[in-house]
Amino acid sequence: MRNRKVLLLVEIAIFAALGFVLDFIAFKMPQGGSVSLVMIPIVLMSFRRGVLVGVITGLLVGLLQIVSGLISVAPLSFSFVVMQVFLDYLIAYGLVGFAGLLRSKYFNFKLQNNRGKMIFTIVTAVLIASFLRYIVHVIVGILFFSMYAPENENLYLYSIIYNATYMIPIFLLTSVVCSLLFLAAPRLLDPKKV
Repeated sequence: MRNRKVLLLVEIAIFAALGFVLDFIAFKMPQGGSVSLVMIPIVLMSFRRGVLVGVITGLLVGLLQIVSGLISVAPLSFSFVVMQVFLDYLIAYGLVGFAGLLRSKYFNFKLQNNRGKMIFTIVTAVLIASFLRYIVHVIVGILFFSMYAPENENLYLYSIIYNATYMIPIFLLTSVVCSLLFLAAPRLLDPKKV
């Protein structure tokens, strides 16, 4: 029993570190934001071990970004910066773990050997995770980065469009990579076989 807990903690740490490293391999968008593979290890852990472990892995990825100083903060007071960092990094990446909500559906389709439904489930799970993360980034944009919105432009619309410019490519990239990875190496999703 104790060895299982230690193994789980080690897996969380390894996948969080992998997510942190994959975030360095990023395509910077011209208007800000970046497209990276950071969500893949979080989604993998949420399919491998469930929602709670996926959320913890995401929180740890966000925490690693905070302590390493790889964060961008709005030029506001200290209390606002703390709240912005909390939302933009801890909550946003933690919510990616909710991809695991479709974990049981995926494994049911895997037992039926229905690859089409497996891929659909993976893409849907990544869509849920991406959308939850996107919503948090939109809220942060509205609350903390309003000074960057062009004059006479709707702040809400600006934040929605700005965050979509990098979150849509992240969703597409993560969906493709996770679909290929989960189908090519299904043992990654079974903690008993690795």
